[in-house]
Amino acid sequence: MSGAQGVSGPPDFRLEHSELLGEDEFTEFSNADLPYYSDWHGSFEKLPWALDEETLRALAPDVAIVGAPFDEGTSSRPGARFGPRAIRMAPTAWGNVEAWSIQLDVEPYSALKVVDAGDAPVVPTRFERALRVIHEKVFRVTSAGPIPIVLGGDHSITYPSAAAVARHVWPRKVGVVHFDAHADTGASQWGNLHAHGQPMRRLIEEGWIAGRNFVQIGLRGYWPDRETFAWMREQGMRWHTMVEIEERGAEAVIADAIAEALDGPEVVYLSVDIDVVDPGCAPGTGTPEPGGILPREMLRAVRQIVGAVELVGMDVVEVSPPYDQSETTAMLAHRIVMEAISALAAKRAGAEEADLR
Repeated sequence: MSGAQGVSGPPDFRLEHSELLGEDEFTEFSNADLPYYSDWHGSFEKLPWALDEETLRALAPDVAIVGAPFDEGTSSRPGARFGPRAIRMAPTAWGNVEAWSIQLDVEPYSALKVVDAGDAPVVPTRFERALRVIHEKVFRVTSAGPIPIVLGGDHSITYPSAAAVARHVWPRKVGVVHFDAHADTGASQWGNLHAHGQPMRRLIEEGWIAGRNFVQIGLRGYWPDRETFAWMREQGMRWHTMVEIEERGAEAVIADAIAEALDGPEVVYLSVDIDVVDPGCAPGTGTPEPGGILPREMLRAVRQIVGAVELVGMDVVEVSPPYDQSETTAMLAHRIVMEAISALAAKRAGAEEADLR
């Protein structure tokens, strides 16, 4: 029988739930209490800040950048918690004074109002809390009107982010286009149901996204296993491997993926794991997989998708600055976000779908 040491045995080893340090999880920490990488005050493209719902509603932006600096769902190389900061300050970020897209012939910040809504108030060591406050942050942002573009963070952040968007647009159905070297449909990861290898499974099993409207692009390598692929087939998921992209070309594959994602839904959530890109071009990531797509294919794909669908949300994840010595991965992630914003702006300016490529 356990009890106080020296009485009837050693103390019990009790793993208590985390202590709530405030009235609610979302507000229990002030900015001063957050880790330095969650309290970064250099906005994306030097855009104006809109850190609360009141400011968001007053400014009425079309798009809002949201940071999700969390990487405790990683299975290998950590560091994606620093991703939002790195993507915001990437060397391609000259500021929005002269932003003009050569590809699309549009000044994105003239056609659209874009703000930076800051980061979800994530702290390390609090896994479940992190997912809940990311969900709440994205839901508050999208409920105020703008399209959220979420900067991760590892891929576990897609579960709360996409669920928040699906919750907001409910009962409209959401299709997902997911770029990744890995399917992220595992049942669990060392017993964890919400790590970065499980978000797509959670979204499907909980009913946020129908499996048949989940389309994955760029799969390759040796994971997931046959059992997981069998589950994916049972859900009606669709996927396009790198072999198919090599044989048919990226543009044709993307066109099919768009049609599959919209086979029922009217709106699309776009998730980009940077490891879909070949690690020779984007080395700064946690689980690099050789043989990926090229940056120019990725950027064109984003323009093609955003030009063809009603985008309701997006994330760019798995940028790990400690493995990105030349900052090329952060620069690419920054440019992916810029291409999405520019494509939205070109649509607003009246560009035809065929021109958004």
